[in-house]
Amino acid sequence: MSTKNHCYHVYMLTNRTHRVLYIGVTNNLERRLYEHRQGLTPGFTTTYRCHKLVWLEETSSIEDAIRREKQLKAGSRQRKNALVDSLNPEWHEISPY
Repeated sequence: MSTKNHCYHVYMLTNRTHRVLYIGVTNNLERRLYEHRQGLTPGFTTTYRCHKLVWLEETSSIEDAIRREKQLKAGSRQRKNALVDSLNPEWHEISPY
């Protein structure tokens, strides 16, 4: 039996004004960003136009990715902002897609 290496991403999206943050998990970042940007997923990202990828973390375990997502969501906005600031102080789009 062969083992496949999977990659999971925990990510943060914001909108043009940086007034909101969305935190999500995916195993296909390109597809997921496309869905967000095209409004194919009704909800928060569509309502608040969160299309700009500003933070990304990779893991090989879906359990670790979900645990990290929950940890981030439970944190304060100040802590989330500080995390983005630490890796992307200008809050530039970091997506290659």
